[in-house]
Amino acid sequence: MRTPLYKSRPYAPFSARFGGERINDFIVMSEGCSNSYLIETSEGSILVNTGMGYEAPVHYKNYQALSPAADSIKYVITTQGHVDHVGGVQFFRDKNPHLQYLAQADNEEHQNYDARLRDFRAKRSAFRFLDAFSEDFGYYAEQGYTDINSQDRPSADLSFEHRYEFTLGGLEVVLIAVQGAETNDSLIVWLPQHKICLTGNLFGCPFGHFPNLVTIRGDRYREALTCAAAAQTVLDLDAELILYGHHAPVVGKALIKSEVTAIRDAILYVHDETVKGMNEGKDLYTLMQEIELPAACEVGQGYGKVSWSVRAIWESYAGWFHHNSTTELYSVPQKSVHADLIELAGIDALVTRAREKFAEGKSEQALHLLDIIFTEAPEHKDAVALAIQVHEKLLGKADNFWLNGWLENQIKLLKGGQTASLSFK
Repeated sequence: MRTPLYKSRPYAPFSARFGGERINDFIVMSEGCSNSYLIETSEGSILVNTGMGYEAPVHYKNYQALSPAADSIKYVITTQGHVDHVGGVQFFRDKNPHLQYLAQADNEEHQNYDARLRDFRAKRSAFRFLDAFSEDFGYYAEQGYTDINSQDRPSADLSFEHRYEFTLGGLEVVLIAVQGAETNDSLIVWLPQHKICLTGNLFGCPFGHFPNLVTIRGDRYREALTCAAAAQTVLDLDAELILYGHHAPVVGKALIKSEVTAIRDAILYVHDETVKGMNEGKDLYTLMQEIELPAACEVGQGYGKVSWSVRAIWESYAGWFHHNSTTELYSVPQKSVHADLIELAGIDALVTRAREKFAEGKSEQALHLLDIIFTEAPEHKDAVALAIQVHEKLLGKADNFWLNGWLENQIKLLKGGQTASLSFK
C-alpha cells in the first residue's frame, strides 16, 4: 500500500539560510527559494541554479564552508529561467570569471517574458511573499549580510534545443530539455554514471504535489499533457536519486518510480476527466467540484490544486468565453450593477443573507454577497466583520501555499492592514 511522500515533506519554499548540506562525496546542496547544487569534479565544479540575486552570496558562503570547489566553477546550469534560478549568475561569474552559463534555447525568451511582467507580478505576488521576505532580510542583517546582491538577468554562453552532453573530470553530464513543464526553457540534469537526476522545480515547487498549471500570481498556462510527458521523461531515466528544486533529496529507485508515476497519472486523470466532462456538456464549475483524484494516484495539493487545474485545462482548450452569458463578450463587469442590487435589496438585507449562507456552511456564496456590498461600501462594519469570519473559516480548511497566503492576507486587509509591492532589481 503506497503512502504518498508529500505527507512527510514540507510544501512551502523559503529563502536561503546560512549552512549547506553535503549530499554525497561530490555534491553539496544549499537550500533556498530554489535549491542550488554544487557538483565537484577533479577538473572543477558545476553549479546548478544560483537562486535569487540576494541569495547568491549565501549559497556561495555555504559552498565555501563545505567544498574546496566553490571557487573553481566551470559551468553554471539553470534548470529553468525563473528569477529564483537565474538571479545569482553574475555573482558567480564575478567569483569565477571563466565559467560558462549553459541553458536551454528558450531561456532568453522566458527571461524576457518574466521581465515584461515584472511590475504586474510584483504586485500580485506581494500578498504571499512580502512578510516572509521581511523576515528573511531581518535574518540576513543579524548575520551581517547587509550589502544585498542585485538580481541578474543573464544571457547564456551556450544553449541547446533538445539534448546536450559533456564530460568534466570524468563526470558525464546530460542536459535534457523538458520545455513547457514548468517554463518553456525547463531542463533536467542527468548524471548517468550515478543515476542522479537534478530536476529543478519540474513538477512545481514541492515534490509529490499536483503541479501548478497556472499560478494565481498570474502566469501563462502550462499544458497538462506536456507536464505528464515530462514526468515520463524522468521515469524513463530510472533514477536512484532525485535532487529536487526544494527541500530534501528523493532517495531510492522504487520510491522515485512510485511517486513520479503517481504524479504522471494524476495529471493524466485530471486532464482526461476534464476533457470528458467538456464533451458531455458539463460547465466548468461543475467539473471543478466533481473531479477528485483516485487513491491510486493521490498526490498533495499544497502548491497546485486539482480544482484550479481543472479550470486551467478547460480554459487552455476553450479560452475565456464560457458560454454562460452574453455579458462575457462585453467590457462591462458584473460589479457595475452592484449599486443597483444594493439599492433594491439594501445593505442590511444582503449582510443578513450572507450571514445565513455562512451559517449553512456556504462560505463561497456568502463571499459573493459580501462582494456586492464591498463594491459600494468597503468599510461597512457588519460586512467586514462577517468577511473576516468567512475567511478565517476557509483558512482553517486550507492546506495550500498560495491559498493560505491569500486568505491570511485578506484577513489582514479586512482588519485594516496593508500589502506593499515587492521589488527585486
